[in-house]
Amino acid sequence: QVQLVESGGGLVQPGGSARLSCAASGSIASINVMGWYRQAPGKQRELAATITSSGATNYADSVKGRFTISRDNAKNTIFLQMNSLKLEDTAAYYCNARVKPPQWPLRPFDDYWGRGTQVTVSS
Repeated sequence: QVQLVESGGGLVQPGGSARLSCAASGSIASINVMGWYRQAPGKQRELAATITSSGATNYADSVKGRFTISRDNAKNTIFLQMNSLKLEDTAAYYCNARVKPPQWPLRPFDDYWGRGTQVTVSS
């Protein structure tokens, strides 16, 4: 099994910054893509940012220029630096990882999710 543990978030004022972390542990040979998704109340979960093992990044248009995703491959950890936060960034933020198991190819790649961490932007 694989566990993703998120940290960071909390209450932030508009225009402020926050930093999220997500550490993966468990039965992992390697992790291809890791990313952050978010879900606001009453809305579907959506992509915020992803990063590959080689460092290629992808951002939702709504966060481009404000959020930066980074990764420490040695620690299977990703970070999300969020700047210039807006009210509409309020959401639960979930970490995702596409994991190659040690038993591959006898076992397939699989997706894992963290429990989520709340980011509330409010004055």
